[in-house]
Amino acid sequence: MLLLLKTTKFPIKYRVYYFDSIEYLRYFDRHFKFEIIPGDVIHVPSCPAIVKSRPIHGDNVNSVLLNLDKARHFNFIRDDIPFEKKKNLLVGRSGFSQPHRARFFDMYAQHPLCDIKKAARKSDPDFLSIPQHLNYKFILALEGNDVATNLKWIMSSNSIAVMPMPTYETWFMEGTLIPDYHFICIKHDYSDLEEKLNYYIEHPAEALHIVENAHSYVDQFKDKKQEDIISLLVLEKYFKFTDQDKV
Repeated sequence: MLLLLKTTKFPIKYRVYYFDSIEYLRYFDRHFKFEIIPGDVIHVPSCPAIVKSRPIHGDNVNSVLLNLDKARHFNFIRDDIPFEKKKNLLVGRSGFSQPHRARFFDMYAQHPLCDIKKAARKSDPDFLSIPQHLNYKFILALEGNDVATNLKWIMSSNSIAVMPMPTYETWFMEGTLIPDYHFICIKHDYSDLEEKLNYYIEHPAEALHIVENAHSYVDQFKDKKQEDIISLLVLEKYFKFTDQDKV
């Protein structure tokens, strides 16, 4: 959908993408054209487009990240429970419907180090709220259709995200996260989960370093002024490289 700034319209389902983008697009020439691809974007568009998510690897230069749907995805929390006071368990709640998530569920739903349940809705018997997740030292952060939506709030907590290396990224720049520094990294086949959990249970000082590093990473996204400047610079470069800055 190639749109003029002055005629931008979105279906109701994606209206939030309009509000999140127009916050910054309104500072540019109303005759500039742009393309926004709403939703969970896991492909690289054929021409430069503004997206919420993109593949990390490969030639992704046409995928221009902006902080879209941020009310859902950019949630940071306060956690008053010290890491050492939490349960030595990995917690995970999801529908576990995608094949890769279903495989994890089949492997670890009955494991003694895991509290894994199929519960994605508040009406589900085993549903846990975010505060209830915080009773656990380790929280599962598997990618869904694109990124793991819960990763941001996990990294702002005193618990540790457990996941394979990410394959998609958003404005949170998941591709810059360092394994076993910002999160506990497990293999994509999940085969080393027990080994990794036991290691950090037995080495709490190293686990605390991951918590601290995750907090430092999150802190850079809490600077509203810096976020605004970067967003405007991204769009400025977008219009420059689409040869519209001379219009």
